[in-house]
Order: sequence, then C-alpha cells, then structure tokens
Amino acid sequence: MIEIGIADAEGVANRPAVYLLWPREGKPHLARTNVLRRRLTRTLRTLGDTIRRIEYQYTGSRLESHFLMWQLARRYLPGDYRREIRLRLPPYLKLILTNAFPRTTVTTHIGRAPAVYYGPFRDKSAAARFESEFLDLFQLRRCQEDLAPSPDHPGCMYGEMGRCLRPCQQAVGAEEYGGEANRVADFLHTSGRSLLEPAIAARERLSAEMDFEGAAMMHQRFGRIEEVLGLADEMARDVSRLNAITVTPSAEPEAVDLGWVRGGAWQGFRRLDFALADGRAVSLDTRLRETAASIPETRPASGSSIQTERMEQLAILARWFYSTWRDGEMLLVDDWQKMPWRKLVNAVSRVAKQPGSTKPPTPHPNNRS
Repeated sequence: MIEIGIADAEGVANRPAVYLLWPREGKPHLARTNVLRRRLTRTLRTLGDTIRRIEYQYTGSRLESHFLMWQLARRYLPGDYRREIRLRLPPYLKLILTNAFPRTTVTTHIGRAPAVYYGPFRDKSAAARFESEFLDLFQLRRCQEDLAPSPDHPGCMYGEMGRCLRPCQQAVGAEEYGGEANRVADFLHTSGRSLLEPAIAARERLSAEMDFEGAAMMHQRFGRIEEVLGLADEMARDVSRLNAITVTPSAEPEAVDLGWVRGGAWQGFRRLDFALADGRAVSLDTRLRETAASIPETRPASGSSIQTERMEQLAILARWFYSTWRDGEMLLVDDWQKMPWRKLVNAVSRVAKQPGSTKPPTPHPNNRS
C-alpha cells in the first residue's frame, strides 16, 4: 500500500484501486473504486477535516481488488470484517462421514471432521436442487435425524418407494449401508465418472450381445446421470480436488495476473510479464509450464483459523466467478498433470487483448501449446 497525505490526493491517477482513509479517531474506511482520484477528491471535499492520511494500491481486476480488500479488512477491521466487505460464504453439498449412517446436507461451513464437500454453488437453492436430484441415483437416507435403528421405526416415504436402504428399520446393517455411502463419495470425488463409465461400458456390452432392451435401459440411465450432473454449477467439484487457474488483467503494463487454486486451496497470484527477460524470447507455453510447476501441492492445514481463511478465499473466488462483472477467465483443471495448455495460452491472449491491456508477445515458433 502507498501512503500519502491529504494534500497529495490530487496527484494520484484515475485508475482502479483499493484505498484506506484513516480518520483522526476510530477505524479506517476501506473501499474500492475504478477512478481513485475522482473518488478521493469528492470524499475529501466533505470529510477532509476528519481524515489524517490515505493509503491506496492500484489493482488490475475485480478479483485482485476483492482479495486485497479481504486482507486489509482482516487486518484493520477484525470482528466484523465479513460484514464490512459484504462477504458471504457460498453453499456446499456435504456428505457427513462421522455418522454411523452417513447422509448429506447443504452447508456454508467447511469443517475439519471427515466429510466430502462438493461445491461451491452459486446459491443455496442450486445446491439443494442438485442434492435432491443426485440422491435419486442412490439409496442414501434423506432424513436428518440421528438414527436409532429399530424394527418398529415408522420409516418414511423414500423407503416405501425403494429409494432408501431403510437403515432406520434395520433393513440393512451399518456395513451394507456404508457401501452405498462409499458409492456416493466416489460419485462426488469423480464428478460423476464413477457412474458414467460403468453405464457406458454396460450399454456397449449389451448392444454387442444384441440385448437391445437392456442397452436402451442403460442408455436412459446414462442420460439421467448426465442430466443430474448438468444441474451442478460450473465450479462444483470435490473441494479437495478443486484445481483452477484465473487469468485477469494486471495493474502493471505488459502483464496479466494468474491466480492459482490447487487441492481446494488458494495459492495466490503470479504475475506473467510479457516484457523480454534479459533480451531473450521465451515462449508463452514454456513460461506457463514453469509457473504451474512451481505451484505447491499442499493440503490445507487443519487449524480453525486456516480453515476459515480457506473458506473465505474460496468465497471470494466463487463470488467473482459467478458474478456478472467477472473481468477475466478461469480454467478448471481436472488433472494437474494434464493441464490444458492450449486453452490456457488462448485465455492469456484474450485477457491481454482486453481494453487497457497490452498484447502478449507473438508466440515463439517452438511453442508446444
């Protein structure tokens, strides 16, 4: 952050920035703007006598601005910083594994207890709809009670319809029910591939055996699985396997900012500068590969403060990605070892060509993308 006095406010540029106004008494005012000098001039016109100093930092994108505001709010506005920056945690579908009879729920909190978290979704209604539809593919219980299995348990309509294994009535034991819960976990871990691939294989086998009725039924099941997966929002993944790269304009000329998510943990920004290094031309593909290789493969720590920080970082990312004001691109990466290099190079080129950005260098002839 750059610190200036009130008299120097006229010298700042009319650029996007995050700024802090420090009053003579009380907590600072934190905000972002697209026209820093104009905003400061108007504010100081009415509040100049109460302001002691100003701090600001130019930003290249809304994503960078929101991460910077979050960092400053945590430092200078503790206690109610989420309210100050209007940060809401997105919903996730949670498979609770600590229960003897696992079930799902929609939550905004990522805890430390064993569980599978699938998301983030854009809103609670989207998460709830996906939960309802995807459970139709399994026989997991939908009740929220802590079960005390008994033959006298009244059960529910899902058990009567054959859409629940009825552990409440002791129709199955904990081990058999656990097998179904593992199938649900595999579905979430693989984003549906654990059901899609067997369905495709069975359809092909039945077709080869001339069992066209069975093949048609398997084709319908395949279509139903795809329909359910189509209800999941774009970012929705098993959070522990969420990998992504954001490409946004940079505050510096001849550059873009790359934001990295690996294993569901935000790894910060890396600036990709298009200026020649030591007069040497290096292909964009090579530089991207080198940067990706430097991103650590680390699992988030289990401390409560670290978990909170992780949730809030994912909330900022989801808010930007699902917004109508997203000023960049994000590539979701299913396998870090199979990075979509061509897509990434093209995304960098598109963002660099946005108004106010500088075009990237011409791709090197040996570019492998």
